[in-house]
Amino acid sequence: MTLTLKHLLLPLSVAALLAAAAAAEVSLPLHEPRLTEEQARAQLAGFAKTWHTRAEWEARAKNIRAGILREAHLSPLPARCDLKPVVTGRQVRNGYTVENVYFQSLPGFFVTGNLYRPLDQEKKMPGVLCPHGHLPNGRLHESTQTRCALLARMGAVVFAYDMIGFGDSTQLTHKDDNVLTLQLWDSIRSLDFLLSQSGVDRKRIGCTGESGGGTQTYQLGAVDDRVSVSVPVVMVSAHYFGGCKCESGLPIHHSATHDTDNVEIAAMFAPKPQCVISDGKDWTKNVPEVEFPYMQRVYELYGARKQVENVHLANEGHDYGPSKRAGMYRFMAKHLNLNIKKVLNTDGSFNETDCSVDPASLAVFNAGHPRPAGALKSSEEVAHALDQARKPSM
Repeated sequence: MTLTLKHLLLPLSVAALLAAAAAAEVSLPLHEPRLTEEQARAQLAGFAKTWHTRAEWEARAKNIRAGILREAHLSPLPARCDLKPVVTGRQVRNGYTVENVYFQSLPGFFVTGNLYRPLDQEKKMPGVLCPHGHLPNGRLHESTQTRCALLARMGAVVFAYDMIGFGDSTQLTHKDDNVLTLQLWDSIRSLDFLLSQSGVDRKRIGCTGESGGGTQTYQLGAVDDRVSVSVPVVMVSAHYFGGCKCESGLPIHHSATHDTDNVEIAAMFAPKPQCVISDGKDWTKNVPEVEFPYMQRVYELYGARKQVENVHLANEGHDYGPSKRAGMYRFMAKHLNLNIKKVLNTDGSFNETDCSVDPASLAVFNAGHPRPAGALKSSEEVAHALDQARKPSM
């Protein structure tokens, strides 16, 4: 039997949900049940009572970080194999180039994506990771292509990579039992790849994505201190944890030793620059009144209140549309020292023309460049490779 909200009486706290499940001897769902907005406010207020000083917050954050890694089966982290990157295609565009690339996150398991570079490359350039949300065409979506191209025109090296089961990442389906583990590990290895690129300044690394990509943005920022600027879009919510086991709820938010939500995971990025982008027509509608004040309070512990911002678009919905991108561009330009003047129209708007191409031309694998013969071919093979990578070296 699977325990769902249908079997529980609300309003129960998350702790009560866990207790009820244990008493009933049933398995919990792989995704987190939604809380009501009232429950979420109460839970966040309860979290706030557990810390009052920077030292208390940092102790809490350390425990949450350990809980995320442990429950995502990334403690200890797998051994880092050689990336062995391969470029299967390259286009020269207006102000940038885009390459189709793949590399190993585990031996025989590949991360696939597109690497955008400014045509006018400098000795030291910022790098930006762009995970995507649960869009049917993911990194090939026009909104993803557009933000990557414009960031490259401003002077950043940008990497957009596939979610597990999306785009060219088809060695597993997105419903695989290890999707949460592999997706976070792929984000960490994507950061390794980005930092390996010639000219990338490891002190200026940004990350931004929407929806499930927003989850990857703040999860990566919480567990990997190499990210220096974070812009999670339409995902930071106290009452919603995500609708997919790649990102949500049990076990990374709640275990026997830790209890948290996405607001705290995002707040763990303090005191580094972070812009939370929200809207009025999804689960981020309460950010200005509920989630953002909590994050501000954390940042205040570091004397860094001005380092965290909220762009709230009350009349918009769940996407990474032009106004959301505009908020991200300005924040990234400010904190990564990008040349925003290169992409502005005379009226101060952003010139996003000629920023997308035929999605088929961005494919990593095709008839001329098939997936390597040694690629892992089943969920069992990938799980075994993951287990082997976790074993300590002799």
